[in-house]
This record gives sequence, structure tokens and C-alpha cells, in this order.
Amino acid sequence: MRSLVLTVAVASASVALLSAQAPSAESDLVGRARAIHERVITLDTHNDIEPENFTASKNYTQRLDTQVNLPKMIEGGLDASFFIVYVGQPNPSREPDSLTPAGYDRAYKAAIAKFDAVHRLTEQIAPDTIGLALTGDDVRRIAASGRKVALIGVENAYPIGEDLRRVKEFYDRGGRYMSLAHNGNNQMSDSNTGEREGYSWKNGISPMGERVIAEMNRLGMLVDVSHPSRGSMLKAAELSKAPIIASHSAVRALCDVPRNMDDEMLKALARTDGVVQIVGFTNYIKTPKPDSPERAAALAALRAEFGLPAPPPPIASGAPGDTRAFQSALAALPAPRRADYDARLSDLNTRMPADPPATVKDFVNHIDYAVKLIGIDHVGISSDFDGGGGLSDWKDASQTFNVTLELVRRGYTEEQIGKIWSGNLLRALDKAQAVAKQLQASAR
Repeated sequence: MRSLVLTVAVASASVALLSAQAPSAESDLVGRARAIHERVITLDTHNDIEPENFTASKNYTQRLDTQVNLPKMIEGGLDASFFIVYVGQPNPSREPDSLTPAGYDRAYKAAIAKFDAVHRLTEQIAPDTIGLALTGDDVRRIAASGRKVALIGVENAYPIGEDLRRVKEFYDRGGRYMSLAHNGNNQMSDSNTGEREGYSWKNGISPMGERVIAEMNRLGMLVDVSHPSRGSMLKAAELSKAPIIASHSAVRALCDVPRNMDDEMLKALARTDGVVQIVGFTNYIKTPKPDSPERAAALAALRAEFGLPAPPPPIASGAPGDTRAFQSALAALPAPRRADYDARLSDLNTRMPADPPATVKDFVNHIDYAVKLIGIDHVGISSDFDGGGGLSDWKDASQTFNVTLELVRRGYTEEQIGKIWSGNLLRALDKAQAVAKQLQASAR
């Protein structure tokens, strides 16, 4: 009997010890992750912007309802952001002159407005808080000074039109990567949407697009392959003399949508010494279950009541098309009406729950897959914030630490986390600019 009492006492003491150790171990892990998060340069390669948020009265020094702004970057420890010069690809049925000089001119003006917005933020509105980086060394220097870092990416070469000189103009304005296409084929390249809509260039790149890639190589601008078609991406990997990047894509083996990269594409990208920036966009991280007919009807009625546009048709496997029109209409609602919409939507979601959004754990599964397939040196991070991106526990820049925490949980070292957050992308940029110097020297 005494032996039994002793055994029970020992067992009880062991349980108590384990219970005391568990919170301590979790606290230690979080503390270690926070220290790593503060030491590495955290860089997100894809954040969309609107010029209206870069004015004297309304700008990123304020805690706007945008997913990215300076207060949220500071709160979440996000050091650097590629702000995106995005111009959507017009639907030819609605804008029949889109692939003409008139269409190109409209797109060019829209692009310049976004370039100007980033320069206004970094040169006039908040130069003491954020600086514009043009090189990898600029990123490292500005981050070391305690300021946030802005870089510029160009999403869609459509505004180039048929004027090759605009590639240099965009580079001179600060563009450090550019994709040939967005959602829709254009004069440069076929798009991922070709899987549904058909192709213009036999699932590839036009002669003009090939010249643009050569000019980007000559200047030191990274070629981005996230939105172009699979065939275009593989051709770009073949043509480019410098590393290419996928600025905001995920793994097709884990979520089968055209915007994601299959194993052959990932390996082709890695052979250029490039980087895939895994994107925190829930519908590219896990294949969503479709809404029930009842939920779909209720959502449609709610949108109609508030004058909001219907969502775009799915590209494939439930993945959304471009959501910016919906987001713009939502943002335009007066504050009381927006509050009413949000309350009604919350009630609807409670009564008819949607498929839950992807989590940071789901997101890091894509990082794990890519690291195992192509190596730690070829994987990075992006969010696509303010362009549709966001996860249940990485909803905006203020929650950026959650990504580092999950990487630490998975056993990634500080060196590896530094590579994933920024080191790999900066290496690719450094190499692209080194290749440019060689090409320019050989042309003399």
C-alpha cells in the first residue's frame, strides 16, 4: 500500500512538473522567435497601393484601414515592403482599344501615378521614417538606420506599350522587378488566365516581351513570373541571364490553381538562382470549399443591397480572380454604411459559416515543400496585402511576427529564417544588378 501511495505521489509530481514546464517552454520559444524577428530583415515582396493613400492629408504615417502602413509595419516588425505599381489588364470586350496606343497611354498614366505616390511617401511625407531602396545594399543600410524600407515592383508590363524605352524609365523611377503580364494576355506575354481563356502567344512570350526581358537584364531589373502563364514562365527562365523571381506565388502541388507553381516551374526558377516568394493569399494556400447554394444566395443579396459588385469568376479550383474592384467599392462606402455591411456580413458568417481561411501553419507548409524541393536559398515570403492577400492569423502587417514564430516552431534556424525573409531576394537583386554591369560593360 505504501508503495502504491508513493507511486501515485511520484506520478502526480511528474504531471505537475510537466504542466509547469510547458508554459515555460512555450515562453522560451516565443522569446527566441521575437529575438530572431528583431535581428533579421523582414521583407515582403508584394503590397498593393492606391495613390489616394499617399497625400498630405491621408497617408501611410496614419493607421489607415489598409493592411500595410507605417504604424502596422512598426507594430508587426515588418522592415521592408515592395510597394506595387499595378495596372490591371483590361478586358478587350469592355475596352476594345486596350491593346492600342490609346490603351497603353491610359495604363502608363496610371502606372506613373503609383510611382509618384511612393516617391512622395519617401521623399516628402515621411523621409525620416521610410526610405526608398534601389539596391540590396540600400535595403541593408536603411534597415540598419532604424527606418522602414520601401522598394518598388511593377505588376504588369502592359503600361510599357510598344515603347522599349519605358523599361529604362520604370527602372530609373525605382522599379526593381516587373512581370510581363497580369490576369489577361497582353502585348508582352500570355497570362495564367490562359488556362481558362486561351492564349495569344501559344502559351508563351511575344517578340516584344523577349526584348523587354533582355532590356530588364541589361538594366538590372528582376523578371517576375508570378502572373504570366506556365509556358511564359518557363520561357522567361530560359531567356533571362539573371535570376528570376515569382514575387507572390505558392505551390501548385498543395493548392492546384494556375497562379501557383508546379514542381517543374519551381526547379526551372531555382536553376536561374531565383526565388519563389510564397504568398499569404488564402485561396492560393488551400483549395477552398465552394459556398453552399444558400450562403452564395445570401451573399449575393447582401452585395446587391449595398451596391457592391459580384466577385470575379473563378480562375480554377475555386481560386478568385482580381478582387480589387470589390475592395475599392467596399472602401468607398460611407463609414456608417460600411459598419452596417460589416455587421450584416458578420451575422451571415455566424449563421452560415464559410470554409475557414488558411492559417500561417498552412502557409508555412508551402514554404516547407518548396525548401525540400529546391533548397533553402530559393524561397521567400510575400503577402499580397491590399491586393486580396491575408491569412486568419496574418491579416495585416501588424501580425507579421506570427510567420517568424511558426518558422521557429518548425525548426528553422536564424540563418535560414534570415534567408527566407530577405536574404534570398536580396541576393537575387544583387546578382541581377551585377549581371547588368557585365552586360553594359561588354556592350561598350
